[in-house]
Amino acid sequence: MKNIMAFVVAAAMTMGFSKADVDPLPIGSPMPKADIKMKDVSGKLVSLADAKTNNGLVVMFSCNTCPYVMKNQARTRDILNYAQQKKLGVIILNSNEGVRDKEDSYSSMQSYARTQSYDWPYVVDSNNELADAFGATRTPECFLFNGNGKLVYHGAIDDSPADDTKITRQHLKEAINEMLTGKDIAVKESKSIGCAIKRKN
Repeated sequence: MKNIMAFVVAAAMTMGFSKADVDPLPIGSPMPKADIKMKDVSGKLVSLADAKTNNGLVVMFSCNTCPYVMKNQARTRDILNYAQQKKLGVIILNSNEGVRDKEDSYSSMQSYARTQSYDWPYVVDSNNELADAFGATRTPECFLFNGNGKLVYHGAIDDSPADDTKITRQHLKEAINEMLTGKDIAVKESKSIGCAIKRKN
């Protein structure tokens, strides 16, 4: 049993769980670290405040290589395009500092953004500063802020990250619609399923 537990702990460390014991940002919280400038794939420096509009902001923690990110990529484009159509700001953060010199390098991010036709900032979260402030642990993981910069939804894009044929509810889209029409958010939190953010040890 001890050997099994040792293996599990070692595997978790390798997968980036070593610093993932951060508390998630509570619903109703103001947007943290809003003025921190981050390097976008365009070469510009962008903050959450820069990306936010009067209608709000969708913040997504993501990366280049996670299988769940790849499974969700079409859905990512769809929901972020939808958010932009509703005049919300959109920004994707890559917090994988543990593999920044490998699969999630800046140049790899640039290539990935081009391949996926990103029409929004895709930025480097240096030293996991924003991931730690948000309590983000997964890719993909979403945070929706209203026009006043308060968190109204946190979690997954929908209720079936592994299989798009089994989606019964689009959590983020419903939250956007409810927020913009002044309704209470029916599902304020859901479980993000994906790869662990690879924090630096």
